[in-house]
Amino acid sequence: MELWYTENQTENVKFSMKVKEHIFTGQSDFQKIDIIDTYEFGRVLVIDGWTMVTEKDEFIYHEMITHVALGVNPNIKRALVIGGGDGGTVRELTSFKNIEEIHMVEIDPVVVEASIKYLPFTSSKLSDERVKVFYQDGLEYVKDKEDYYDIIIVDSTDPIGPGEGLFTESFYKDCFKALTKDGIMVNQCESPYYPNNAREMKRSYSKIKNIFPICEVYQYNMPTYASGHWLFGFASKKYHPLKDFKGFEFKEKLNYTKYYNEDIHRGAFALPNYVKNNLEK
Repeated sequence: MELWYTENQTENVKFSMKVKEHIFTGQSDFQKIDIIDTYEFGRVLVIDGWTMVTEKDEFIYHEMITHVALGVNPNIKRALVIGGGDGGTVRELTSFKNIEEIHMVEIDPVVVEASIKYLPFTSSKLSDERVKVFYQDGLEYVKDKEDYYDIIIVDSTDPIGPGEGLFTESFYKDCFKALTKDGIMVNQCESPYYPNNAREMKRSYSKIKNIFPICEVYQYNMPTYASGHWLFGFASKKYHPLKDFKGFEFKEKLNYTKYYNEDIHRGAFALPNYVKNNLEK
């Protein structure tokens, strides 16, 4: 008997993967977590029926959520990751030896525990001595922080359930306060393609651009996410992602990155007209 996992990406679009084995299932205080092993995409983390991470294409997401900011400001010392319980964003940050502190704030310990046990390809660096994990709500964590972090990466799920608060104006204002004068915030900015995702993209961008003096959006191609066309937000107090990009300083890293390079950095900010028009509305 064939087993298939199907994600309902919209009311009219479904995306399916053929499953070898259902490895883990768990219900936390916040959400339902499943890990499956698939024929095409390897191991897959699913939360509340939505694909979060696949073994085959996670490198695209995690390289683009980290390397772009480090390409603009290579002198980052203190990093905060909000969400990202699978550990992939932390993994990328640990490869930069100049970063002295990496704090990960994840509301759901079950996601972290399951990732450590079943997803070593993303969670392998959570044991790095520079990494400290806080199991609490990211909204509450940043409220009393001021002028501390050089970068905040909001590696959130979609704005439903425990991820909903990470798309609010008050949260973005707290992030602004928690950043140093050179600080950069990168946030998961949804997709411009299907209307339900595009609505959240516009809401997020409109809030951030009223808080940060520099606010841009860049794109990446994610095969297993709805439509495959997804965005990150780049917000900064000082640095422009293109005007202040002089080329990737950590040249040796370009020998192992599978997606990110200097051309991708520049090209990612060249948005299609339909995306620019939606953002400007």
